[in-house]
Amino acid sequence: MEEKMIIGIQERPSSIVQWVVLSLQHVFAMFGATVLVPILTGLDIGVALVASGVGTLIYIICTKGKVPVYLGSSFAYIGAISVAGATNGFSSAYVGLMVVGIIYAVVATTIRYTGSGWLKKLLPPVVIGPMIIIIGLSLAPVAIGQAGLAPNSGDTYFAFLATSWKNPVIAFITFASVVFVALKGKGFYRIIPFLIAVLVGYVAAVIFGVVDIKLVFDGYSFLQVPNFTFLGTYSIDFSAVLMFAPIAFVTIAEHIGDHTVLGEVTGKDFILDPGLENTLMGDGIATFVSAAIGGPANTTYGENTGVVAMTRVGSVYVTGLAAIFAISLGFFGYIQAFIGSIPSAVIGGMTIILYGLIAGNGVKVLIKSKVNLYNMRNLIIVSAMLVIGIGGAEIVFDASAGSGLTGMSLAAIAGIILNLVLPKTVEE
Repeated sequence: MEEKMIIGIQERPSSIVQWVVLSLQHVFAMFGATVLVPILTGLDIGVALVASGVGTLIYIICTKGKVPVYLGSSFAYIGAISVAGATNGFSSAYVGLMVVGIIYAVVATTIRYTGSGWLKKLLPPVVIGPMIIIIGLSLAPVAIGQAGLAPNSGDTYFAFLATSWKNPVIAFITFASVVFVALKGKGFYRIIPFLIAVLVGYVAAVIFGVVDIKLVFDGYSFLQVPNFTFLGTYSIDFSAVLMFAPIAFVTIAEHIGDHTVLGEVTGKDFILDPGLENTLMGDGIATFVSAAIGGPANTTYGENTGVVAMTRVGSVYVTGLAAIFAISLGFFGYIQAFIGSIPSAVIGGMTIILYGLIAGNGVKVLIKSKVNLYNMRNLIIVSAMLVIGIGGAEIVFDASAGSGLTGMSLAAIAGIILNLVLPKTVEE
């Protein structure tokens, strides 16, 4: 309940020092995941940090300072960004992400006038759960490749290890670090296992000679303007729109879940006040602005909700100052240099767990919502979505332009259609 909060939602900390420390906690909580998305996709790290901070401030304004939410880089779009970037360049991905922001705004406006009942009917847990599973598992081959666990074609694994043993070893050290901190970490450390694992894995990479620390900061200055890419340089890409748009409904469902959990922590009903129409609008505008300057999609961060739950500090003044800190960090060139120098083996060791956790969250959605998989209707929806999404299904409209629907998009569309057309039964 609100009365149990040490610092209420619209209260300021009692001192500047306390305010700064509490805000830095949120920065550390969001930092690892927020910078990980650009690391995995090739987007600019500084831009992602700036977009995260600006997006959070936009959200605070849209929700009238009533929700202590922090917005960071969304993992749901990693696969789509990577595919779009490899096919038609990142400007294609930015267009897709801006469309995501527009979808959020349209949904928010519709809810304002019609209520949210239609959204729950369109996106029940039996559709959302498999979609989240697909997002995680579709990225699994990337993690395995980065970790050095995929031999070259024609090589035995032992022959492969003879020349490339360092990468699997570094990946294992990173993996083990995540596991150890997640299971044995205390207090604040337990909520940043991935950040700690990156540091441990990086040290291992330096020891094994994979990273030359003397060369890390070459070409960077202490203060450096991020590599912003602005709206005027983009062109409409229909294929990107088709790839990104279905995922938006998954992250909308995630948005609702995050606000429900945060409401339970603070004793507030954010779905009613400031209302889903305002929270979604803030999230959507934040994503649009982020994409317009060359950043990833923004999303509400469970890590920061965890900080609120642990500290019992729900002040929007704290999350607002954290946003300003994030914007400032985006202009530190040495931070960008360090992050950009993290070897793929370190990323691979971490993402073996991370991508699995994303998929696991989809399973948790099914369990928590008590989706009956003994019911044939539900089983058909889940089964069809998983095979379509993970099996590599695609519809190509124009091969030369890379235009078409990916497995992830097709799975989302199939799930929504099957849920609407298949008759419900009593046992469901």
